[in-house]
Amino acid sequence: MADISRRFGWRHLRSTPTAHVRHHRNGVTAHDGAGLSFWFRPLSAALSEVPVNDRELAMAFHARTCDFQDVTVQATVTYRISEPGRAADRLDFSIDPDTGIWRGDPLDQLSTLLTETAQQHALDVLARTPLAAALADGVAAVRERVADGLAAEARLPATGIEVVAVRVVAIRPEPEVERALRTPAREQIQQEADRATYERRAVAVERERAIAENELASRIELARREEELVEQRGTNTRREAEEEAAADAVRAEAEAARTVRLARAEAEAARASGEARAAAQAAWLQVHGEADPATLHALAATRLAENLPRIDSLTLSPDVLTELVSRLGRGERS
Repeated sequence: MADISRRFGWRHLRSTPTAHVRHHRNGVTAHDGAGLSFWFRPLSAALSEVPVNDRELAMAFHARTCDFQDVTVQATVTYRISEPGRAADRLDFSIDPDTGIWRGDPLDQLSTLLTETAQQHALDVLARTPLAAALADGVAAVRERVADGLAAEARLPATGIEVVAVRVVAIRPEPEVERALRTPAREQIQQEADRATYERRAVAVERERAIAENELASRIELARREEELVEQRGTNTRREAEEEAAADAVRAEAEAARTVRLARAEAEAARASGEARAAAQAAWLQVHGEADPATLHALAATRLAENLPRIDSLTLSPDVLTELVSRLGRGERS
């Protein structure tokens, strides 16, 4: 929109570099160009402003495929007015000399023209394309057909419009159809996920089985080694017992030999002692046989006295003394 200011019945217009302004004064072109700035009288001036910058036109329209499925096409057309003079001649780009606002809606007319032209060519392509192909490869086909159709549209160059680019953003089916189309892929993805889960579980089970087998093999090996250890311990114990028995036999034989030697020594000692006692007894008897009877009596009395118990006091009555003296006297006589 042009910037218009007021000064004492005059108006001053200042446009932007992307706006082409045409000023007619009394039917004669006074100013014509982009980025102009000038004074004018509003009662005798006819102004028009045509934007010459690139403009984006987003459009969305419904179409139907050859298998009678509704789809929504989202596209964007980039255009610019390359010949503002022709556009000003064909469309109403006039502005109010007091406010600088367009009197009509020229850009809406251009949008309608571009949208209907693009929609016509897109519908023509999709009407001969099944839904699956339209969703898979329809974006490129629709973009190419719309671009060719806009380039071949004679009204656009006549209006001074140049199409810069065409982009088709997406082709979408109805929500119910989209959900139905997603179901097989989702089912396949779910099956892949389930298969991956089962494979992971199978791997886990296989690993657990391998671990269990390793543990069992370890236990069997441990039991075998324990068995060998018990057998070795029994062998060692039996060997120790045999060695102890052999040692006991050696000790018993040595003890028996020592006992035999002691018994022989004792027997020899006893025999020698008996012989000595016998010799002493014989000598004693021989001495006593050759001794005087009175001496023998005295020795007998002495021996008897040695073997009698100790008598602290002795009381002799006259009768006992008399009897003793009488015996002693008989003994001496005999």
